[in-house]
Amino acid sequence: MQQQAVRKKGSVLAANRYHRQVLFAPIGEAGQEKLSQSHVLIVGVGALGSSSAEALARAGVGKLTLIDRDYVEESNLQRQQLFSELDMKNKLPKAVAAKQRLAAVNSLIEIEAIVGDAEADNLSQLVSQVDLIIDATDNFETRLLLNDLAQKYRKPWIYGACVASYGITFTVIPDQTPCLQCLQDYIPQQGATCDSVGVIQPVVQKVTSHQVTEALKLLTGNEANLSGKLTAFDLWKNQHTEVDVATLRNPDCPSCSEARSYPNLAYDARMKTTVLCGRDTVQLRPQSKQVELAEVARELQKNKQIQLVRNPYLLSFEVDSFRIVLFQDGRALIHGTMDQMEAKNIYYRYLS
Repeated sequence: MQQQAVRKKGSVLAANRYHRQVLFAPIGEAGQEKLSQSHVLIVGVGALGSSSAEALARAGVGKLTLIDRDYVEESNLQRQQLFSELDMKNKLPKAVAAKQRLAAVNSLIEIEAIVGDAEADNLSQLVSQVDLIIDATDNFETRLLLNDLAQKYRKPWIYGACVASYGITFTVIPDQTPCLQCLQDYIPQQGATCDSVGVIQPVVQKVTSHQVTEALKLLTGNEANLSGKLTAFDLWKNQHTEVDVATLRNPDCPSCSEARSYPNLAYDARMKTTVLCGRDTVQLRPQSKQVELAEVARELQKNKQIQLVRNPYLLSFEVDSFRIVLFQDGRALIHGTMDQMEAKNIYYRYLS
C-alpha cells in the first residue's frame, strides 16, 4: 500500500512537472511517456554537454549517461551552466558535478556519471545501450569514433560544435542521412578553438537549442519533422545557413555504406598522449587503468615541497610551472606544456 502511494505521488508530480510540455501537441502524453522511457548518452560535459543535459533532464528523459574526462576550472564558469565556484574550488570532475546538479533539478530521472575518456572500448558498451547520442566533444577524432559506433549499432546521433560566435549542427540517422565521414569535406575540423579565439555563451545556447529540439523530435516519434539539413550560423555576423546534404551521402563511405569497415574503430583510439584542444595541456593515458590515489598521495607527500589537492576522483599538485592532475582511471593531465615528450618526462618523474 505504501509503495502504491509513493508511485501515485510520483506520477502526480510528473504530471505537474511536464504539464506545459504535454500541452504541446506534437509531444502530448504519448510523447512524454516515450521520453520517460528513453536513454540518452551525452559525450562531453562542457558547454554544449552541460546545457543539453540540463534541457533533457528538465524535459523528463528517463536516463542520461554523461561521460567526460575533465574537471571544473574557473574558465568554464562563463558558459558551462551546470557548474559553480564550489565545483571549481573542489576540482570536481565535470560528470560528477553535472550529476549532482541535475539530481537537484529532477529527482525523477536516472543519471549516470562516468569520469573517463571517450574511447572505443567504453563507448562501444554505452552506445549499444542507448536510444540517442548527443555530441558535445571538443575534437574531431572522438566525433569520428562516435560516428562509426553510431553506424555500427544503428543509433542516431546529433553532431554539434561552436567557437567564437559560430556554431554548427547536424543530425545523423544511420541508413538514412550522410554520416560525418561523408561530410568531412564540408565541416570545419581544425583551426580556431575556444582557447585561441574565445566563445560567447549565446552561441552555446543556439547550438544546444538545435540539438535538443532534434533530440525531442527523435525521442517522441516525430522523425518527419527532423531538419535533415546541416545548419551553421554566426550570431555576431548575423549569418545563418542551412544546407541540404542528402545528396552528399557517399555510396563508398567506409563508415556507412554497404561495404562499411568502420575505419575509426580500427584506429587506435587509446593513444598514450593527446594534446588537448588548445589548452596548453597534454593528456597521458598509461596501459594500466585504475590507480590507488591514496597510495600515490602518500608517495608524493614525502616531497615536502609538493602541496596536494585531493578529492575522491582525482589529485592535483603543482611543480615548477606545471600542474599535474591524476584521475582514478590512470589518466594524467599535464598543464603548462604542449610538448608530449616533456609531459611524459614530468609524468615519469612524479607518478611512475
